[in-house]
Parts: sequence; structure tokens; C-alpha cells
Amino acid sequence: MASPAALDAAIAKLNNRLKAARLGLQVECRGDRLNLRGTLPPRTGSAKTRPHQQRIPLGLPATPTGLKQIEQDAKVIAAQLIERRFSWAEYLAQAEVRSPETMPLEERIAQFKTHVMARPSPDVAALASRKTTWDKAYAPYLKKLLAQTKQQPRQPLDAAMVATLEALAPHSRSRQVACTAFKAFAAFQGMTLPDQIDSLGGRYGNSKTQRRMLPSDEVIVEWYDRIPNPTWRYVYGIMATYGLRNHEVFFCDYQALRQGDPEGRITVLETTKTGLHDVWPFYPEWIDRFNLGQGTLPPIATDLATTTLQRIGQQVAIQFKRYGVPFSPYDLRHAWAVRTIHFGLADTVAARMMGHSVAIHNRTYHRWITHRDQQAAVQAALQRGGWQAPV
Repeated sequence: MASPAALDAAIAKLNNRLKAARLGLQVECRGDRLNLRGTLPPRTGSAKTRPHQQRIPLGLPATPTGLKQIEQDAKVIAAQLIERRFSWAEYLAQAEVRSPETMPLEERIAQFKTHVMARPSPDVAALASRKTTWDKAYAPYLKKLLAQTKQQPRQPLDAAMVATLEALAPHSRSRQVACTAFKAFAAFQGMTLPDQIDSLGGRYGNSKTQRRMLPSDEVIVEWYDRIPNPTWRYVYGIMATYGLRNHEVFFCDYQALRQGDPEGRITVLETTKTGLHDVWPFYPEWIDRFNLGQGTLPPIATDLATTTLQRIGQQVAIQFKRYGVPFSPYDLRHAWAVRTIHFGLADTVAARMMGHSVAIHNRTYHRWITHRDQQAAVQAALQRGGWQAPV
């Protein structure tokens, strides 16, 4: 059997051929099966009346032989579409035996796990990161979903997902993560979820961050000086200046910083949760204040063949508690984000440096972003009206 990376490469080449031939179809791999996707006529009984993006569940094996077969099928189906003689009946009848809906949920979850763990970049660090993601972001909530279906065996799967979400605390991180996990699982299965799924995710990021009392810049500097261990003091200074996640401190390229780069830029490496990205200091003067060009990191285990990103991050939290720091490591990250908002840094740039999406950034820091934008709008309006502040 071909390796996941080799299979992905073969699928990409095949899709390039299909695109060049303008067949209007693309191959996708779901678990250990290959299917076709494209703009297709509505299925019998569908409420839709126009062609739209759909999946043809061919269910061919994800192997070199399966790829050869699906390429031939794509040509046949493309011809049928052009000649307007495509019929869903032929392909749905073939798929009935292999339909995911006929499989036990345990098996479907196992296939989804294989899909998640078999993504590109199969090095040890990437595998460790994916394992952490599966263990923390997928497995606990799919296990709850499985328990729900066993308790209510006649309940449709989409309704079971809703019931599982509703059993979690509203606007909690667990509900938000569960919602993301269910949407990913549903996409893998080709399911259409109820519209209410998104609203059930809640507003965890926004509400929690707004209630959090972030440390002032003066307090951050004060507590830097109180940490006696120089290596953990260095970790603290890096997190305060660059807004890094706990584990990211140990997976950065500091070469430019230590060589005196005037911009003070560092690079978060691909082995982290969100992959390769550059970060600039806010404030730049903290590089000298915290002696970041010369410090060293504490000698903790960072080999992802024997540990995880989560365990590395926990070491940072433990040290904060050990030295009595009255706020969490993540408060330094949030304080950095708010600082960039006050500086007027574009939200797209700040989000990229924090390693998350613009949507998450705007949701999490909504209060501060709204205040900044309103203040800028008021000042612009006053200036257009010729108003000047009294001396």
C-alpha cells in the first residue's frame, strides 16, 4: 500500500490532469476510500432544483489501482454530464453497500482518526502534534457522541450531535471544541448538519477574554524581575514580548534576534500547533529590557518522539505557579494581542503572527478592536468638521 504522502501526491497529480482536461470533477480521499466531487444535478427527492457541488460515493479503495479506476470513471461521468444522461440511480445503487451510514459509528470514527493522523508532513514532530490534536480536540467529544448514540440508538446522528453539544456547558471551551470536532467529522462523512450547530458552539473566546483582567505593562515588567531562575525568566520575557503560546517558546528560530536583527523578528517553527510563522516584538524595547538577545531556554525535554506539545506547555504553567506569578502564561499572550490593537496593527497581520484565523482573532478581541475602530472613526469625523482639541 502506498504511504499517505505518496497517495496525496498521486491524487494531486490526478486532479491536475482532470482540471487540465476541464472535466469538472475532482478526486478526494475520505478514510481509505476514493470519491469524486463536482457540480452535479440534484438527487431524486432533493429540495434543490439546480446543479450544485456534491459527492459521488464511488467508494473505490485509496490505492494506486483505485486511482486508475477512478480516473476512468471521471471521464465516463464527465461525458454523461455533457450529454445530459447522468443518472444518480446508477451510482447510489453501487454505493449502498459501502455507504458510511451502514457502518457502526465506532468504525466510522476509526476511519476518521486514520484520516486525521495521515495528513501530510509525516515526520515525528508533526505526528506528535496531530496525536495531541486528536487526543484533546477530537477523541473526548466523539466518545461523548458515541455514548449518546448508544443511549438513544434510534436518534439520527445529526440529532445526536446536537444533543451532545447541548449537554455541555453553554459558551464553554469544551462546547466550542466539540462543535469544531463534529463539523470536521461530518465533513469527512459527507453529512449536512443542522443550521443550529454553529450557534450551539457559543461565544467562549469572546466572553472569556473580555472578562479576563489582563496585567498592565508595568506589572508584566515587575514580575519579570521577580523570577529568580534566569532561564525561566527568559521564557517569561519571550512570551511577554512576542505573545507566544506556552510550548511555542521552545520551538522558535532565535538566530536573527541573537545576531542583533534591528526588527527583532523570530520565527515559530512548523513543529508547533499552528505551523511556520514570523512574529515581531511589541514592545521592541523589551528585547533589551528583558535581555532577549542573549538568554537561554531551560533544559526541558522537547523531543516530540517522547513527549507532547501539551506536556511542554504544562511545564511553563507549573513554573508560573512556582514563582507566584499572579496571572497565567496565556494572559501574557492576550496582553500582547491587545497591545498590537492599541498600536493600530492590522488585524490580519496580528492574527497571522498569533497563528490563528482572522475570524478567531476578531471574535476573541472584539471589545478592544471595536473600541479602536470607533475611536478612529470619531477622530476622523471631528477632523473633517474642523474641530480641534482645546489647548
